[in-house]
This record gives sequence, structure tokens and C-alpha cells, in this order.
Amino acid sequence: MQREAFQQFVELERDHWWFRGRRRVYLELVARALGDARPARTLDQGCGVGGFLEGLSALSERVVGFEHDREAAAHCRDRGFARIARSSAERIPARDRSFDLVCLFDVLEHLDDDLAALREAERVLAPGGRCVASVPAFQFLYANNDRVAEHRRRYTRGELVERFRAAGFEIERATYTNVLLFAPIVCAVLALKAWERVVPRKRDARHTNLTWGVPRAFDGFFYRCFAAELVLSRRFDLPLGHSLLVIARKR
Repeated sequence: MQREAFQQFVELERDHWWFRGRRRVYLELVARALGDARPARTLDQGCGVGGFLEGLSALSERVVGFEHDREAAAHCRDRGFARIARSSAERIPARDRSFDLVCLFDVLEHLDDDLAALREAERVLAPGGRCVASVPAFQFLYANNDRVAEHRRRYTRGELVERFRAAGFEIERATYTNVLLFAPIVCAVLALKAWERVVPRKRDARHTNLTWGVPRAFDGFFYRCFAAELVLSRRFDLPLGHSLLVIARKR
């Protein structure tokens, strides 16, 4: 990720509606999948600036964060998370069957070999352990924000499920997320893409989806829209959304 975009993540990760919404939805769906189980060892692979570490700590006995980016790993340690190390997702420095839960929140889309990362997650999971991954959805929405964030691709549910199965997992949940805001996001992204064709511009790390200022009242409204999908996604896999979440179990 380019430095300007990284700085936006640092500044907005705690309070921005999108970050808050994804934490609320993803962590609750993970908690429901775990049921009464409490993983003894959880890995947040590609933990970024640490947005999920606190929530995962509430679900697990012990949480370790691995992050490839030196600056992001240092930021996590500055926030008080001691168990942080540098690692790529394709080569995890851990023994076989070391973890009970492995999370890859918005990681796979950054990798040249996403299947290698899923196979590594499968390797370090104990039998019956779970892998959770979130990704951006639908390649037709690939835009400047993806280029700035250095995304290699966006996914459909079928594509991500196929990769999980190729890595040896059994699928428990495969649901789209950020559902209620999907239609306006699609309209906005396609309009921006059309404008960029008329007025071409170079990749600009100063302009991402997070650049647009949102009044606090609207920020709260967008968060509530994001979180409201839990009424359905607690029970059903949803058919459309701006992002995608898969929860799978090691055979």
C-alpha cells in the first residue's frame, strides 16, 4: 500500500464507518461460527494497523499478529499489541498445526499467489481449526482505490470458495457483506470510472474511497446500514455486496 493511503488507514481505522462496520459484522459472524469454543491460539495474518486485534483478543485466549509491512507492524506494537512479527502470508513462520483460528482480513487481494497463502493457513491450523478471509467483491468495481491499495484482483463468491477448497478447506460460510450500501456504492464507483475515462488521470494515492469527508451524522448512518445486515447474515449467506467473507474449517 502506498504511504499516503497507509496514513489514511492509521488516521481513520478507529472511527470511520467502513472500518467500524466491517469489524462489527466480521467479528460477530466469526463469534457465531465459533459458538461456545474459544480458540487457544489465533493468528491475525496481515493484521495491518491492528484494527481486528482487540476484537480477536476478546474471542481467543492468545492472539498473534503477523504483518509484512514494517511500518504497520511497528504501529501495532505502539498501540500495545506485543505479539507482533513481520511475515508474508505465503510463508508463515510457524510450525504445522500451531493455531486454532487464522484470519486474513483484506489480505488475499494483495497477493500474487493467494492460493499459496490459503495453503499456508491450512498448514498452520490444527485439525478442525477455522480460517476466515474477507476480500473486496466483483472485478467490475476495480477502480482507482484498488490501484492505490495495490489490490491484484476482486473476487466473486464462487472464485473465493474454489480457492479455499483447492487449499483443502470445507466451507462453513460464504456471504457477501456491506450489502445495504451495495447499490449506491456501485453507482458511485461506475460513475467515477466513467469520469476517469473522459478525464484520464494518473494513480493518485491521495484520493481513495476514504478521502471523501462524511458528516458525522452520515457516518453514523452508514455504520448502522452496514451493521444492520447482521439481521440476515447471522442466519443466511447474502447474495450481493461490496465485500465477501468466507469462514472455512480444516478437514
